[in-house]
Amino acid sequence: MATQLKDEESQFLQDSFQQQLSRWNRRRLSPAFPDDWSADRFNEDQRMARLEHAFIEELRAEVRIEAAQAPTDVEGFIAWFEALKATGPGQEDRLFPWLADEARMDHLRWFLSQEAAGEAGFDDLVAMTQVKIPDRAKMELARNYWDEMGRGNIKGMHGPMLGQLVDLLDLDTCIEHTVWESLALANAMTAMATQRCYTWHSVGALGVIELTAPGRSAHTARALQRLGLSNSQRRYFDLHAVLDIKHSADWNEEAIKPLVAADPRRATAMAEGALIRLRCGARCFDRYRAHFGLE
Repeated sequence: MATQLKDEESQFLQDSFQQQLSRWNRRRLSPAFPDDWSADRFNEDQRMARLEHAFIEELRAEVRIEAAQAPTDVEGFIAWFEALKATGPGQEDRLFPWLADEARMDHLRWFLSQEAAGEAGFDDLVAMTQVKIPDRAKMELARNYWDEMGRGNIKGMHGPMLGQLVDLLDLDTCIEHTVWESLALANAMTAMATQRCYTWHSVGALGVIELTAPGRSAHTARALQRLGLSNSQRRYFDLHAVLDIKHSADWNEEAIKPLVAADPRRATAMAEGALIRLRCGARCFDRYRAHFGLE
């Protein structure tokens, strides 16, 4: 109840702001032409960038004390980070076994609509995060990106796999029909990847996705199988249930470890980013359970 009241008091954790921020992100990140630019658009971008920054700072304030307790030596931080898989916000949420074993197709379609609408595009987030970071970490993010790109095979690209499921199930991914919690998750990930002052936050947030996604993906894949979808139709979730285990191990070894070794301050930033991502996810799960009457 305390968290709900806090959300209601926030100017950012609301439908209107998250929809506005989602539309801005969609417009500003879409390819355009010079003639599309205007003084009004420049002023709007400045205004929205300030609001986006304030939004992330509010999320940082929620996790700062907990993140400050994370060790800043390499091995200590990795142990703390990997423990988030079991102890982090939203982990082992009862929503996912329910989806796997009990949810009807209409339940699953609503859930997947929210998840797909709140998907910021892992490939693009990795691509934006890797700009100008040190070579060893950049190389790991490049390997991860290449996997997201299907290793050069368009049929193996992860984004279109999810898009095919959206089309198959006729999912509703309109911003106006998406709960603000899901939009906030995507908007937070986008902000951390695009604002360079949050680069290390983004490394932590992306890393914790790889760490925690396999279990949720496996439950979702099981739900799709139970409801009759074929191997190819549920491939996106089957793939992430397995591949992200290796991605997580490689991300921790080749990106997080050398980055923290070079500058221990990065550990605290990564801890904040990871906790922001997990808390945004936990808000989504709470909202989804409330929608399904699972409280």
